[in-house]
Amino acid sequence: MHIQLRNYKEEDLNSIIEIINYNILNSTALYDYTIRTIHQQKLIFEDKKNKNFPIIVAILNDEVVGFGYYSEFRFREAYKFTVEHSVYVSNNHHGKGIGKLLLEKLISLAKSQKLHTMIGVIDSENANSIQFHEHFGFEKVGFIKESGYKFDRWLHSVILQLILE
Repeated sequence: MHIQLRNYKEEDLNSIIEIINYNILNSTALYDYTIRTIHQQKLIFEDKKNKNFPIIVAILNDEVVGFGYYSEFRFREAYKFTVEHSVYVSNNHHGKGIGKLLLEKLISLAKSQKLHTMIGVIDSENANSIQFHEHFGFEKVGFIKESGYKFDRWLHSVILQLILE
């Protein structure tokens, strides 16, 4: 099994939308209620690319099986060295090391861009993702009670941070 990482291309959108919409409908990995259209996702990615933020995809057997990116954490100028990242893997391909490869690459890219801090905001029920991030040296630095409401219940967010320098 050889997983290839490469920069996102517009033709990846169909596969990316499948991954995103699966998570919107079936998990608390995204706090969205409504599935995204290809056009909506294209605009989101165009904004990130225009700001010089990377979007990478994982390819297995010519299929997009995961993707990741980072972008601004907040919009004030003093936050310009801090980014928030996202990593998603197809539900059919968990446990194959795809997320690990994507996050390693994002951390490397952030360091090469001389960024200082990478933030992850994860639903508190997602213990696997929290442990996954801790394996990379992310530390829990915050807990926001009832920060989201989905599936008829209040959700809590865990803030994780990795100092890159």
